[in-house]
Amino acid sequence: MAPAAAARLTALACDHETEALGVRPMVAVDRVTKRFKVRARPGEPDTMVALDGVSFDVREGELVSLLGASGCGKTTLLRILAGLVPLDDGSVVVQGVPVKAPRRDLCMVFQNFGLLPWRSVMDNICFPLELDGMGRAKREQVAARYIEIVGLDGFERHYPHELSGGMQQRVGIARALTRKPLVLLMDEPFAALDAQTRETLQEDFLRIWKDLRTTVIFVTHSIDEALVMSDRVMIFTPRPGRLRRIVESPLGVDRVDRDVRALPEFARYRQEIRQMLRETP
Repeated sequence: MAPAAAARLTALACDHETEALGVRPMVAVDRVTKRFKVRARPGEPDTMVALDGVSFDVREGELVSLLGASGCGKTTLLRILAGLVPLDDGSVVVQGVPVKAPRRDLCMVFQNFGLLPWRSVMDNICFPLELDGMGRAKREQVAARYIEIVGLDGFERHYPHELSGGMQQRVGIARALTRKPLVLLMDEPFAALDAQTRETLQEDFLRIWKDLRTTVIFVTHSIDEALVMSDRVMIFTPRPGRLRRIVESPLGVDRVDRDVRALPEFARYRQEIRQMLRETP
């Protein structure tokens, strides 16, 4: 591995660097372990370890990616962070408060959009605020701001079936942002889109993130997407999921509004991460 890249690869232990500097992280994941019961033949283990002692911190306003092969526990970890799945060992703390159940300040964007087909764009985006008891006029005022942010002006009264896949995902992003979450959790949100739409949404979302500075944890199995999107990339081993390396982005904030895929360092890091994912720890 090139010396410059090696200097950015952080060997893993349970070292929460932000705490060491006296700064409380926005998200602290500490030795998280998750097991699932499975059907097994007599004499074989009936438990599968999905995550094994995963630890890392996320700073306020940071965008990090969880990268690894299918089945390495990325989505399971995201659901643990959202309070949707209980962990077996370890802890997850967001802004100093342990996550024990779903919270309104932790919002998810799903791969399958998750829109209500009988509701318009406006009403889909308003839905979380409606659940919070906000009046119609106020919630439509809030939703209108995020409709503008995600570039859907003029489509407020359209229904999901009248929108492209990319537009539907913009609705999902706007819906999650209306609650101004402490942490936005994104589970392969662009995976179902064609390549061109995916790149466009990556670039557009980075501009939104740069303006709002929301803390984002982003699940992907694409090396290119992880490098384009992230301040740091958390690289997971195959099952059981363990955190193998944390890679600092070679592109930094300069990746916003630039064609980073054309940069030499992008190609170099892509190859090094690709090789790392191929190797068995």
